[in-house]
Amino acid sequence: MNFSDLQLQAPLLRAVKEFGYETPSPIQQKAIVPVLQGSDLLACAQTGTGKTAAFALPILQNLAHRSVKGRPVRALILTPTRELALQIDECIEAYARYLPVSHTVIYGGVGQVPQVAALQRGAEILTATPGRLLDLMQQGKVSLDQLEVFVLDEADRMLDMGFIHDVRRVIRALPQKRQTLLFSATMPPEIERLAHQILHRPKKVMVAPPSTTVERIEQSVYFAEKPEKKRLLPVLLRAPEVESALVFTRTKHGANRVAADLTRAGIEAMAIHGNKSQTARQTALSRLKSGDLRVLVATDIAARGIDVSGLSHVVNYDLPNVPETYVHRIGRTGRAGRAGVALSFCSEEERPYLKEIEKQTRQTRQKIPVRQTDDAKEADLFEGKERDNVMEQQEKQTTAREPSRRRTRRGKRGQGGKSGRAGKPEQAAKAVQETPSQKNAEKGAPKASKPERAPKRGAQKNQKPERPAPQKERFSEEDNSIQLISRRAPTQKYASFEEYMKAHGGSPFAQSEK
Repeated sequence: MNFSDLQLQAPLLRAVKEFGYETPSPIQQKAIVPVLQGSDLLACAQTGTGKTAAFALPILQNLAHRSVKGRPVRALILTPTRELALQIDECIEAYARYLPVSHTVIYGGVGQVPQVAALQRGAEILTATPGRLLDLMQQGKVSLDQLEVFVLDEADRMLDMGFIHDVRRVIRALPQKRQTLLFSATMPPEIERLAHQILHRPKKVMVAPPSTTVERIEQSVYFAEKPEKKRLLPVLLRAPEVESALVFTRTKHGANRVAADLTRAGIEAMAIHGNKSQTARQTALSRLKSGDLRVLVATDIAARGIDVSGLSHVVNYDLPNVPETYVHRIGRTGRAGRAGVALSFCSEEERPYLKEIEKQTRQTRQKIPVRQTDDAKEADLFEGKERDNVMEQQEKQTTAREPSRRRTRRGKRGQGGKSGRAGKPEQAAKAVQETPSQKNAEKGAPKASKPERAPKRGAQKNQKPERPAPQKERFSEEDNSIQLISRRAPTQKYASFEEYMKAHGGSPFAQSEK
């Protein structure tokens, strides 16, 4: 089947050809015609199967067929993340290259002034995230009175991220008479209930069973604990077949840590997650798409917004505790019919997650194969492990010495009368070895036959203090003149200190006292 068999007009066929599509994907074959006919749609398809074109192409054709004065918002596409909203708008821009249909995108994390200006110029297709859309609706900057088509994309992720209440608020503001399209990678019961509420006699499209993975993706797992993951990841990423890789972590802090570890290992990597600014996230994605960056580390929140053609590898540094999340992650590779590789690290505590993933993805009979490293990689890991063991032993020795040093210092203070505790017998012996009597013994004094005990508190009171070493005179006879400054009188010069004392009656301030 070709795109020309789907009742698409020539401008769209030309744009699709220039975009690189040759034959429609299964979801496009089953969804485009019902949407062109104006039916509601409930579509469940795997991530990366071309869902954006499945609803964007028929919407563009229907809107271009009938123009409206003033260019109001006639189609609303609601997405969970900023990255996904931007990529959908980029696709619409490519598909609408030869059509007189305006479009724009709004999302949070950036200033709203440029977005409001774009809306005022006219946007017939609006792609938005729930938060920014509700904000502009409350300000009166967005009007949905003439809306004709509503698309809820990635509905399951919208629910997972807690946007269900915002979605319902948006739906209540929409006209009752409209066409509604609901697309989701998975179909949990919550999505089915929502679809029953907002769809009217929908056409159901089920391209693949729920939570199944793309057959073209080669999946494998490495059993590794946390320290081993850190050493294994750079070894795998240095392989020549890894053209570009997307590494998933469970937390934002973990994403930053993994990116920093890879950079220290000589592999340039960047991290994107919810705490990163929109500019930083877009810069990282642009570098990955252009090939300037090979490795990108991301969290699950940013997973849905990453659409990189030709992404060769996906690495699950941390296994997700939700099987559907695993499907979304590895769906970043093997897109549009291409082959891909998904590697997963599994620690002992993550074994239950692996079982749930295999069960949910229908791979119980044929489990995800376990990989072993080859000799060269094992040698690298062994050397790294040996280095880590040496460092751990050094740290333990340093930690063990510190308490003994503190106790030794307490013993020394006890000899001066401040503390009477000498710690353990071994430490007391060390303290005794540093007593003044033994120091004198090293200089030639007779050594005692038995080591002295640490003196009791206050034992030093009856001992005579040692005489200080003689100091040099502050004023020598060789000084020709000494200039002294008093508080009141102007400065005078004397030949010697004795002459100064005679002049002032034996006291430097005798004159001032008089």
